[in-house]
Amino acid sequence: MFRLWIKEIKDNHQIKDITISDESCDTRTHKVLKSLENGCYQFDLSVPIWLDKNISEFKSISKTRFGKDSFIESIDFDYLEIQIIEED
Repeated sequence: MFRLWIKEIKDNHQIKDITISDESCDTRTHKVLKSLENGCYQFDLSVPIWLDKNISEFKSISKTRFGKDSFIESIDFDYLEIQIIEED
């Protein structure tokens, strides 16, 4: 079982969150990207752009934050945080 926790944070408060599960046989990378896309769809957001800092942070601690610089459109929160909370 793979689960990704996605949270919208504004003024140090969580305003929305969702947990996306994936039981497919895909690679970890595909599961992360698919889960992020699914969560953004449910939040009615565009999928953020992965910057170098996001990639290195996610590789080392399985968690990263996407700020305003990762979105093409303007956002009404401070950042979107993703974290793997379960992985087989």
